[in-house]
Amino acid sequence: LDMEFTGLHSTSLQNNEPSLFDSPVERYAKARQSVQRFTLVQLGLAIFSKENSNKYVVHSYNFFLFPSTLGIRDVEFSLSASSIQFLSHYGFDYNKFLKDGIPYMNEVQEKILRQRLLAGTWKVCSTSNADRDVLKKAIDEVTSWIAAAKEEDTMILHDLNGYHMLEVQLVLRQALENVWTQPLGDKKVMVKKVSPEHRQLLENSSYDHCQKKLILLSARGFTNLFQILVNAKKPLVGHNMLMDLMHLHDKFYRPLPESYEEFKRNIHNLFPVIIDTKTVTKSLQKKCLFPRVSSLSEAYAVLCSSNLNPKGPPCPVIALASGCSRYAEKKSPHEAGYDAFLCGSVLLMSAHLLLCRSTDDAVEADPSFSQYLTVLAEHVNKVNFIRGGVSSINFSGEDAPCRRPPALVVHVRGWPGLTERQIYQEFKAHCSFDVRRLSKNQFILLSNTYKQLVLRDYRHHPHLQVSVYRHWRHSPSVNCLLQISGIVALWSLLAFVLGGARSC
Repeated sequence: LDMEFTGLHSTSLQNNEPSLFDSPVERYAKARQSVQRFTLVQLGLAIFSKENSNKYVVHSYNFFLFPSTLGIRDVEFSLSASSIQFLSHYGFDYNKFLKDGIPYMNEVQEKILRQRLLAGTWKVCSTSNADRDVLKKAIDEVTSWIAAAKEEDTMILHDLNGYHMLEVQLVLRQALENVWTQPLGDKKVMVKKVSPEHRQLLENSSYDHCQKKLILLSARGFTNLFQILVNAKKPLVGHNMLMDLMHLHDKFYRPLPESYEEFKRNIHNLFPVIIDTKTVTKSLQKKCLFPRVSSLSEAYAVLCSSNLNPKGPPCPVIALASGCSRYAEKKSPHEAGYDAFLCGSVLLMSAHLLLCRSTDDAVEADPSFSQYLTVLAEHVNKVNFIRGGVSSINFSGEDAPCRRPPALVVHVRGWPGLTERQIYQEFKAHCSFDVRRLSKNQFILLSNTYKQLVLRDYRHHPHLQVSVYRHWRHSPSVNCLLQISGIVALWSLLAFVLGGARSC
């Protein structure tokens, strides 16, 4: 699975940027606000099917998505200029997203539509002049034609996109009791002149394409496929997939809950087996001398080109199905279907490598996928946590503590008014630190990695002194508690001494 969005992190929200100081709860709260503002533009799905031999056949799909406008409140979403520019650079088709995007809705939106369908109070959110022009043109054509038409005569309306197909039929049926409509596909609707009695018979038959259950099915759009994926309970594979999972929950299941733990439980119930290829490749770097890579495409290139497993059996053959062969001939980075194909391929090749390295016994030439799952067990349901307080999020248990270097504390002397930004500029040449003010004259530095040279270089600095952060020594709350305890102890001692003096 892979997704492309209209934005990642909202810059209009204060303190919304990811930080190494973020706990999973804090990061989830930040990401939740962004997910609620942005939407999906494309979802890629690659289905890997194992054949009898050591071979997997891949069917890869791209779904352009657009929020449903049928019978619910008009959906608003934001665009991030950098994200739009990024996707445009890689040839993303925004016309296809806007004009032909498949609708979707979550359970709350579906409940509203279902209630309005039963009450007969629903409508399509056609508010633009273009939509009104399409409807007016269709109505004018039919009313001009029907005056001279005989019963059973037909005419064809052309060039109807998306919900226009449905809305034109509903408007015509509501306005004219002696017409019947039927979609013909390829943006066409057939209009037929019938008697009112014949019309009533057709409305109560299975031939009616505007039945309420079919309207609901149409409005659900991609959500129908999402539900199939949920019911299938197959392993769901992604890369750095926290935002993907949050959008899956918010757009197709339910609005994201405020509770981080509730979100984790919901995702685990929907998809019991999740594998993030980012956590897998990070493990390869430690176990198999795998080079450090920064992207999914880099990981795929290394696994395809490097002979990291010279003695074991060859990796399984990964073949794209005949209708998906374009990806075998041309790279299409940041096209969701292509990246989904890379995700599954990286997982299979990584699992094969780990299996060969995990045992001294000879690995059979045709390992089963269950064997791969066994060797991947420590990574199952562990989703990579980018620059934060833990290394990964565990969707089937408690999150493991982070194993990064200890924090540093900077003591400032004789440099009044120093800001977090100035501290960041001061230390960025040494390492990529995140900075947070601890007190008036103290700042905490956090990094995924830093050299001890930082401590040495600032040992004799005239204004800045750097040391390893110790909670019991540097925490303002601990210092405050110690001060209060000291005052209480002092008053107790004075009371004891003075009380003893009076008794003498």
